[in-house]
Amino acid sequence: MVIYEGSPRAPRTVWNEKVAARLGRDLSETGLIPKEASDEALGALARYARILDDLGVTDVQTVATAAAREAANGAEFLAAVAELGLEPRLLTGEEEARISATGAIGAFPGARGVVADLGGGSLELVSIVDGECHQASSLPLGTLRLPALDRSDKKRFNTRVRAQLDKVGWAAAHPGPLYMVGGTWRAFAAYAMMRRDYPLSDPHGFRLDVEEADMLAQRLIAADPAKLAECPGISQMRAEYLPDAVALLRPLLKALEPDELVFSSWGIREGLLFDRLDPVQRAKDPLIAGVSEFATMLGAAITDAALVAGWSVELAGNGGITGHANAQDERLRLVAAQLSDALQRVEPNLRLSHASAWALDKRWIDCLPAERAQICAALYASLGRTDYPERLLALADRDALRDSVTWGLGFRLARKLGGGSRPALSASRLHCKKRKLVLRLDPSWAELAHYPVTRELEILAGWLGVEAKLKIAPTDSEIDESDA
Repeated sequence: MVIYEGSPRAPRTVWNEKVAARLGRDLSETGLIPKEASDEALGALARYARILDDLGVTDVQTVATAAAREAANGAEFLAAVAELGLEPRLLTGEEEARISATGAIGAFPGARGVVADLGGGSLELVSIVDGECHQASSLPLGTLRLPALDRSDKKRFNTRVRAQLDKVGWAAAHPGPLYMVGGTWRAFAAYAMMRRDYPLSDPHGFRLDVEEADMLAQRLIAADPAKLAECPGISQMRAEYLPDAVALLRPLLKALEPDELVFSSWGIREGLLFDRLDPVQRAKDPLIAGVSEFATMLGAAITDAALVAGWSVELAGNGGITGHANAQDERLRLVAAQLSDALQRVEPNLRLSHASAWALDKRWIDCLPAERAQICAALYASLGRTDYPERLLALADRDALRDSVTWGLGFRLARKLGGGSRPALSASRLHCKKRKLVLRLDPSWAELAHYPVTRELEILAGWLGVEAKLKIAPTDSEIDESDA
């Protein structure tokens, strides 16, 4: 059960719990949902129904997948679920595949490739292009069924897997990455991240080339689950499934020949939500939507962030002296400006740790690792720190991080000018002219032209390698030679 709040485009999880009843564990042998598994699942669902009722959650979607779809007693199980008032919706294999892929589409705007959603009862494969699902297939290769294929006999295991994959020849012909959806795939990502000493903690958006993925899979096939469970991000349950899953992965990679692997934390649940959005909501930037909702809770409005980003626009692009801001920079500057504002609502001794956690560890959608590093550097600089964490260099190059520090120092100057107030920013203008950084203040606001504004202007100019100049003059007049 997952309960969401916040922006429809980037929903925030406020409750998430799971009971691994393993409904499909005997499908390969008996074709039935075991009674003990059914009882455990119904007990959990009864508890969920009570919690939802107590919390007043009225928008509830209950979906059933492979086990209920394929078991001979699946209809009986769903009838018992319905008696709890949860109104279960039984997805067909194609629906399950499409909705899982819709989650990946929501997480990676413009994605093109094949989604591979590995669940307990099935493996869903779906081709996606430009925000749309195309071919979709559901194969009986879920984690609960793989043990019956007996990976100890490698040749026989691969033959059985290939027999299933041969049914989806379209997947092999579809270019692009393989988008990996499902908890067991994320456990594989956690293992790869640990081996690489990766500087981020969230597997969402983690990328792995095919050669490295195959090498790690070979290593994991013979791994001890008890040892795997000691790895950060790998639960005991996932550790048990992982050797079989990577045994499946090797022939999967060979058959599909993807460009790379991209791991997604968005799957069928988020797909159900994204599927209901209208075209306008779908088109929203999920990073901006997510940051805006999060920062607004702390009292930092996106309108104020947009004002600061606009006020400091000449600091964007190549360190702020030459070049021009691009659309991607402006997107990052906007979210960094809003998070910078939100940091000021945090207790001072917690701000630096929050800057790092928000930028690098919090799950943002459609935010590349390099972009996380840039946001982190900007937040550090907004707190007066140009010595960003060394691990950022494993994610982004020095030039990009230097630009981000420039943004952050600009946010800091805007805040010092007049508490970041709209009147103060509207009565001032920051611009670069030749080898000078000029801050103009309208004469009616001349009292602001003192420490710490002068100090922050000098720090920013020093960072840029130019001279600082503070001028009292109407901000709506043309820049003249005296500014040079």
